Amino acid sequence: MAAVAFIKDLAESASLASLPPSYAFNDQDPTAVVEDVVVDSLASDDAHDVIPVIDYSLLMSGDPDQRSNTVQDLHKACQEWGFFMVVNHGVPEALTESMIGKCREFFDLTVEEKQEFQGKHVLDPIRCGTSFNLLVEEVHFWRDFLKIMVHPEFHCPHKPPGLSVVVSDYCNQVRALVRELLRAISSALGLEEDRIEEAYNLDMGLEMFVANYYPACPQPELAMGMPPHSDHGLLTVLTDNQVAGLQILRRGKWVQVHSLPNSFILNVGDHLEIFSNGKYKSILHRAMVSKRMARMSVGIGFSPSLDTVAAPAEELAHPAAAYKPMKFQDYLESQQKNKLQGKSCLDAVRI
Repeated sequence: MAAVAFIKDLAESASLASLPPSYAFNDQDPTAVVEDVVVDSLASDDAHDVIPVIDYSLLMSGDPDQRSNTVQDLHKACQEWGFFMVVNHGVPEALTESMIGKCREFFDLTVEEKQEFQGKHVLDPIRCGTSFNLLVEEVHFWRDFLKIMVHPEFHCPHKPPGLSVVVSDYCNQVRALVRELLRAISSALGLEEDRIEEAYNLDMGLEMFVANYYPACPQPELAMGMPPHSDHGLLTVLTDNQVAGLQILRRGKWVQVHSLPNSFILNVGDHLEIFSNGKYKSILHRAMVSKRMARMSVGIGFSPSLDTVAAPAEELAHPAAAYKPMKFQDYLESQQKNKLQGKSCLDAVRI
């Protein structure tokens, strides 16, 4: 397999004055540019376009009324937005900052050190690289990544020192948060709280830790960090270094996501859309890049077990199931081996 040329190293080279043609999207809207932490008028900053905020402490307070109200807030967020922000989640801010810092140290490794973890297959437990799928793309994305399978078995690069300990601690705490949220979401759908856990075998569920590095770009009006896409799995939990770049598609326009300090951004994945038989929908989102600032984000995708045949819950499949059953591993491999194009994988299982 050919060696990876990382975007970070390209972006930091003294000779880079303009965007290489292989990274230029000529049909990109020239107004879709992130400048530092301020996004231009293409992405809405209207107060009505602020994603819902869920206070996790109210869900776990022990007060039945507070829990019931928060479950309804979750239902509304999943149904109307597909994205929401979680605050007061209990994961220490210092741990999140340490995790982001260690991931930055990974991207700061030499090219030769990073190539130790290049990986060859979408199911390799540790895989770093650039763009999304260089083999099938005509134009590449301005992004380096590190993907690690952290559940049901935990994997992590042995470099830099301390990365494994911090990532493990972070993943354990976020996992506990997500399992509680999925129990609440199951209840919001009118089902038993453990219905999603049991149907999709979450004790053996695949959890993918993905660190993304989007370097400063000489011509951000031509480049893209990640194209419009939805995520596989049930929920994705995202945090970042407080540099703007994440945009979601809502009512035909791109909405800039401004995360609160020490919050998590969560989004509905394709398999929660499938499980809910379309009551909740995964939402297209994209990553834009900046001319002056590098952005880092870290997401954990929470998914069914690889051998789970994902299908709508029987209780929700009325008047009929809207999605064909498909083994999760087959869905994942199909998505990861092809171009990242909107919701094309989900569209393939619609009935």
